[in-house]
Amino acid sequence: MRYNEVKPTGFLKNFVQCFWEYDSENTQIEHTILPDGYFDLITTFHDDLISSLSLTGAWKSPINISIPKHTKFFAIRFKLLATEYLFQHEIKSILDTSKSLPLDFWNINSFNSTQFEKFVLELTEKLNHSIKHLKKIDTRKLKLFDLVYQNKLNTVAEIANTVAWSSRQINRYFNNQFGFSLKEFIKIIRCKSSYKDISDGNLFPQKDYYDQAHFIKDVKKYTGATPKELHKNDNDRFLQLSKTKRE
Repeated sequence: MRYNEVKPTGFLKNFVQCFWEYDSENTQIEHTILPDGYFDLITTFHDDLISSLSLTGAWKSPINISIPKHTKFFAIRFKLLATEYLFQHEIKSILDTSKSLPLDFWNINSFNSTQFEKFVLELTEKLNHSIKHLKKIDTRKLKLFDLVYQNKLNTVAEIANTVAWSSRQINRYFNNQFGFSLKEFIKIIRCKSSYKDISDGNLFPQKDYYDQAHFIKDVKKYTGATPKELHKNDNDRFLQLSKTKRE
């Protein structure tokens, strides 16, 4: 497989984690996608022809997928705040699943399978334009997501105090918008933050875990595998831990 990421710049980084492309080339590939605290808009090409456009929800559980050979994806990986400000819609209704979108959504059907750079440039321009025309962005939410994605605070109480927003209101927002609580989101990001260390062979508790048992329990909950199995990563099964991807 071939995988490539392009990171956004400027204020767009509050809403987009990356643009990415994936090519299965001449091989059918099996992957297990792990929860990571993001959601994706995915364009699928088969034999260089666009075949589908889908929006995923966030993932709380691992999902097994089979990718046929000669399949290519162009996609945008969004941070959760994008649901409210770019899509202006909740995604709790597609938690742990996805839904199809019309191929002309955001004019995506105008791109062909060789135009990833154009895809990035034009969608970046579109998204920046949308952000500029927003009436107001809640700074509490900007700060909250920045703290969690950077894995800086570990409890709901700490975050609520830091952003001056009550934990009850935060959890109401999270459950209505995404389908899970802030506490669950923190745990997903904490687990996701351990993927690189596990890939590199560090199978002991990370700084955010109480002990080895706590570490293994959370990893198994969100990945369906032990740290040892994740590190082994036969045939790049776990894409987020793939050294091929990271290189």
